Amino acid sequence: MTSRLNPITTPRHELRAEKARRNREAARAAFMAKKAEIDEMLARLQALSADHFNAHPDEINWADVGTLEHYASLLKRITDSAFCEGEHAE
Repeated sequence: MTSRLNPITTPRHELRAEKARRNREAARAAFMAKKAEIDEMLARLQALSADHFNAHPDEINWADVGTLEHYASLLKRITDSAFCEGEHAE
């Protein structure tokens, strides 16, 4: 447990610095939690891809192609944003 600074006896600049430190710690924790969530989604997608997206290779039809096209378009939006490409290019 972290003790809080007394606002009556602590200089204002120290209070602001402590608040900023706590805010950075909270942001770091939230970032790492979201990164772990993304990593889990990517691992699941990788495993699904390795299993041909649950499609048997001898039974693939145009619906399967359409499903993959949809997945690819969603992933392209993400990669375009992450790498400043496509509509996100500067």
